Order: sequence, then C-alpha cells, then structure tokens
Amino acid sequence: MRKFIINVNGNSYEVEVEEVKVDSKQQMPAATVARPTASSTVSTPVSAPITKKKEESISGNQEIVEAPMPGSISKIFVTEGQEIKSGDILLILEAMKMENEILAPRDGKVLSISTTTGASVNTGDRLVVLD
Repeated sequence: MRKFIINVNGNSYEVEVEEVKVDSKQQMPAATVARPTASSTVSTPVSAPITKKKEESISGNQEIVEAPMPGSISKIFVTEGQEIKSGDILLILEAMKMENEILAPRDGKVLSISTTTGASVNTGDRLVVLD
C-alpha cells in the first residue's frame, strides 16, 4: 500500500492505494498507467494548513466582479484607476476553448485588479473591484 495526501476543494484527504503487481510472464505495454483499484480507502480529512487568499474589505459603494465560471485569464483590458462605463470589456476569461468577455456591470472606476494574465480562476474568484 502507498499513502498519498490529496487536496480536493480545500480539504486534504489521506488516501491509501494498493499497488497491482504484474506477473513476470505478462508484459505490460509501456503506455499503460496504473490506476487505483476499488479497494482504495479514503480516510477522514487530514488537518493540513490551508492558505487563505488575503481578503480586502470593500465599502458599500464598491462592487466585486467575480469569475462566472472556471477558466484562465487570457487578456486584461483595464488598469487600476481607469474610468469605465457599463458594458465595457474588463477582461477575457477563456473557458472550454471559448473566450468569454467579462463586462463592467456599471459605470465607475477600477479600484483594483485581483488577477493576472494567464492565471487560472475558479467560479466566484474575485477578478476586479469597482468603485
């Protein structure tokens, strides 16, 4: 048995995987990948340190633009301090081989940009804060 710690959605799990032995008379093709069997066991989550992203506080007139889906940021069109109008393109989020325009929900000013070009984001991740 080999033990691994696997992180899933911020939870750490200790997993034991049984290694399958191949009979010396049989030859396994070079491209074959060993996979965990049904006899693998998953124990309760292991207490591992989880790093939290630094949370910025926002005031009542500020608005957070969040990622609507997981993907990667392919282009950022705005800079901090830039005045924007409702419907302006803030950035491009590439998901499932499609480029999705993330638009400004209202007029305002870009207070901060919480992502970078090439960054992977998850649904709900903070992208831009508007003032």
